[in-house]
Amino acid sequence: MRRRDFISLCTGFLASPRLAAAETTKDIAHVGILTMGSEDSVLDAAFRQGLADLGYAEGKNLAIDFRGAAGKAEMLPRFAAELVAAKVDVIIAAGSQATSAARQSTTAIPIVAISTNPVGLGFAASLAHPGGNITGLSLLGPEVAGKRLELLKEMVPRLSKVAAMWVPEDPAAVFSLKETQMAAKSLAIELQVIEVHDLSAFDIAFQAAADQGAGAVVLLPAPLVSRNPGPIAEAALRRQMPALFYSRDAVSAGGLVSYGASILAVHRRAAYFVDRILKGANPADLPIEQPTQFQLTINLKTARTLSLELSPSLLARADEVVE
Repeated sequence: MRRRDFISLCTGFLASPRLAAAETTKDIAHVGILTMGSEDSVLDAAFRQGLADLGYAEGKNLAIDFRGAAGKAEMLPRFAAELVAAKVDVIIAAGSQATSAARQSTTAIPIVAISTNPVGLGFAASLAHPGGNITGLSLLGPEVAGKRLELLKEMVPRLSKVAAMWVPEDPAAVFSLKETQMAAKSLAIELQVIEVHDLSAFDIAFQAAADQGAGAVVLLPAPLVSRNPGPIAEAALRRQMPALFYSRDAVSAGGLVSYGASILAVHRRAAYFVDRILKGANPADLPIEQPTQFQLTINLKTARTLSLELSPSLLARADEVVE
């Protein structure tokens, strides 16, 4: 089993949707990228490759302004302002923090947001009718939290208590926490909530989970977790703690299991919004989409290390099994 295909994001050749349809076609599409990540990330490389596959070449018919905060959220407002000053046609805002910064910088330039809960965070009036200059994709599937806890119950015999680690500094994290709390209640699982504020705190957090009798840990989505899959997976293994992540990167780094929206598929679908906007669509009229593809990745070596016997049916359901 292998990872699904890379992202392909596409752009058009027309100016901003704020311009009348009679405007002449632009020779160069000007796209801004605002993210907590870095320019050499897998997603950035895939984004650029997707554009190349569609016939775009920087310096010829495409200009990209990349602004990556490399984990420093305080840099996002300045970077957003720089993109606005550059008069880009559309901003791709990857993540809730990036979307918030872009939104505060402009109400005129269209924003394609990839955010955990754009409606709950106030970026849009509703999924069906965003109503402003922001549209895009939500990463929050309504049944994801329940599926994650069900997976842990299937993998860990007699599981009755789970620790949920979350990063309060991430504005979207509270929605994932609330869904996890509701899912735990419906599954009769005791939930231990642990706040984590920086990378150094994870080792202590896993020890606290073990000391308080948690049989497994679920890592809730946050940029801090996304940027540090290896160290966090290692911390879980040091404490012999089964850990469920939302991104396959952590499983490749030694985490037990991940389940969540396919980030590659979400970024691939963002091409639709960018293309529509550059061709004249109003973002206020483009419904925000929820994820339709979810990925289950299991690290079989880690399962053996934790003395977990996984059923053949569970392994058969996995999109990828890391040996």
